[in-house]
Amino acid sequence: MPDQIREAGFFEAFAGEQGRLLQNILENVFDAVYIVDQDHRIVYWNKVAEEITGYRSAEVLGAKCGNGILNHVDADGVSLCDSNCPLRNALECGEQITSKAYAQHRSGTRFPVTTQVLPVKNGEGECLGAVATFKDISAEEDFRILQDKFNSVIKKYVSSSTFQNIIRQVHSGVDNKTQKRDLTIVFIDIVGFTSFAENSAPEEVVKMLNDFFWICETVINKFHGDIDKFIGDAVLAVFVDANDAVAASEKVLSVISQLNEVKMMEGRNPITIRIGINSGIVIQGDIGGTGRKDRTVIGDVVNTASRIQSESETNSIYISEATFFRLRSPGLFEFARQIVVKGKRDPVSLFRLQQNP
Repeated sequence: MPDQIREAGFFEAFAGEQGRLLQNILENVFDAVYIVDQDHRIVYWNKVAEEITGYRSAEVLGAKCGNGILNHVDADGVSLCDSNCPLRNALECGEQITSKAYAQHRSGTRFPVTTQVLPVKNGEGECLGAVATFKDISAEEDFRILQDKFNSVIKKYVSSSTFQNIIRQVHSGVDNKTQKRDLTIVFIDIVGFTSFAENSAPEEVVKMLNDFFWICETVINKFHGDIDKFIGDAVLAVFVDANDAVAASEKVLSVISQLNEVKMMEGRNPITIRIGINSGIVIQGDIGGTGRKDRTVIGDVVNTASRIQSESETNSIYISEATFFRLRSPGLFEFARQIVVKGKRDPVSLFRLQQNP
């Protein structure tokens, strides 16, 4: 900005050759630009500002932007002209201010803008006024809203860890790596679901599954776990900490028990479940073809957890010895029995959560 703007008024600066050059530049920039004096009165309004706001230069020169022009509000609809005006803040602090706001078009509609305000000072450091630029970000805002809606939908179909892995992959441009991880695997299955589904109305079947899955999702997330997948009428969940896995499983049993009391009073079938837990090294990676992949866990530990679940009693929690020795309070469990698992040389010891330890 030429020295004339610092030493003289804005109008005088635009009168000279340098002023005409400056004005020509401001008229051809891509952003809307306006200039105010010390009293916040508009002394310049470029063509882009006219196009974005609908206000002609002749309509706004000499007026204050808060007097029926722009009338910025924040995301909560609070007027910035009354409480947090970027122009006022820049003039008072003497520093550049950047903010997001919602401006008012001449037609009365509002649109999102990013605005930057730069105070203009003379040689003594006194503010003569300020230059404000703003940009209509409606397209970006629409895209953000669409992205949020898309993310919300996607999160319903993939686990939270898978979603985060996808986000990291998109940002980094690097495919997810297959890796070995030490995790605790939880299988939760509805007992007798096949028979129930064959003898019940479709709406009742879907209602039961939705109740069951909602409880599992809510509780597992609360205890820092992640639902790897829904398998028919079963849930496969993963936990970093075996203690969280057991605590979540206990809570699922408790909530389903409370739900069953309501179901029984309404004459509906209760939900009966079995829970099996195992811990150890699993392979976690993207499994599938080129068209569709599933970020999941595989391996002997996962298969054994599924087998433990199938060997469990109804409405109970069975865990492996590997999980048992990871618990802070293993005394809550009692030895149940040993089972032979295909592919394993030694039998697997099972421990059952005591009902009244």
